Amino acid sequence: MTNSNPWDADWEVSAPLASSLIFRQFPRLSSMPIKLIGCGWDNVVFRVGDEYVFRFPRRNVAVELIKKEGVLLPMLAAFLTIPYPKPFFYGEPTNDYPFPFLGYTYVPGTLPKGLTDEQRASSAVALATFLKGLHAFPLQRAREHGIEHDHRNLLDIAQRKEKMQTFLSTLAVHISEEDRDAIANYLGQVVRDRIRPREVLLHGDLHVKNMLVDEAGQISGIIDWGDLNVGHPGADVSVAYSFLPPQARQSFFHAYGEVDEETKILARMMAVYIPMLLWMQAIDHKDEEVAEEARMTIRRALADE
Repeated sequence: MTNSNPWDADWEVSAPLASSLIFRQFPRLSSMPIKLIGCGWDNVVFRVGDEYVFRFPRRNVAVELIKKEGVLLPMLAAFLTIPYPKPFFYGEPTNDYPFPFLGYTYVPGTLPKGLTDEQRASSAVALATFLKGLHAFPLQRAREHGIEHDHRNLLDIAQRKEKMQTFLSTLAVHISEEDRDAIANYLGQVVRDRIRPREVLLHGDLHVKNMLVDEAGQISGIIDWGDLNVGHPGADVSVAYSFLPPQARQSFFHAYGEVDEETKILARMMAVYIPMLLWMQAIDHKDEEVAEEARMTIRRALADE
């Protein structure tokens, strides 16, 4: 299979294939219904009964990532203050499907689309406390279990800015002049080429598709840990700009702890960079809801306090 986009699959995982793999390897689940509930860049996700979800890599790059999840996620329980999926079933490759796969505890909630500013602000302290705990995880322990170091080269601001300008060229024909100019003006104001290294354990991919909220709109779960890596905290602190409205950032930073200017520069950049990718994917998939959420995320990220 030839991929033209980074979200295209190397392997397709159908519901019948997933059912066969799960039920053959874990026969005690065979009486439970199975339902497709999501398809991300790296994995396709099925809910099994009321208690479990199974994720299957759909891209070659995701295979090593899901292996690392299986090893490290159980170790994070003492550090995390927001529910997350814990690996419970470790699936093995077969002749039908050549990759390992994982079954996790199910975390209830819905994706945080269309929330009010007040609903978002109500999660500021919870998100900050969660990241403070995650970023305190011992780095040596993470490295001993194969967690990668800064695989996205977060410190190179100039390179990321160049990528974003390419993204903007792709988006330009699909978006309003106002949105295009806002992003272009922001990129024009980014003058730093690199930032100094800082290292913590990162979730690495905190955005609207990897966060869950309850019925009141408060954060209730963090999912998809495939981008676990050691890198600059700005990558995760980006939620202060992407998820939270400007008036809630002070509360976030007060609970998280002191954050220097370089961390804020990277955080804001990632809060624009990731939604640009999601926006392009949404346009490709004709998903107007995600496209609008990506657009509003960028608007929040660019808004001043």
